[in-house]
Amino acid sequence: MRKAVCAAAGAAALLALSGAAFAAGDAEKGKADFATKCGICHQVGPDAKTLIGPELNGIAGRKAASVADFPSYSAGMKKLGDEGYVWTDEHLDAWIADPKAMIPDSMMALAFAGVPDAGERA
Repeated sequence: MRKAVCAAAGAAALLALSGAAFAAGDAEKGKADFATKCGICHQVGPDAKTLIGPELNGIAGRKAASVADFPSYSAGMKKLGDEGYVWTDEHLDAWIADPKAMIPDSMMALAFAGVPDAGERA
């Protein structure tokens, strides 16, 4: 991960956890970026808990709005989940690029402008 600019989002974690499509990224940089920029809202790992945002373990392959102990999903995120939307590498990449374009009422869209540069998301 390079230069993720998200203080309130799980951008680095989403990419780090999402699989082979992002294998060329710098994992150590991604880990550091997550800790300093995304860890305010999200956690990953065996003891991960829901904070301001949901924990991100296993996000790739998980249905949207499906973390049971996260009470603050927006109406738009809940609608995606109800429709069976599953986070794939491609969906996560689009979400991180521009969350407001996908779900304008989400907490992440309100707190995080996105990372439009694909090189920065890699």
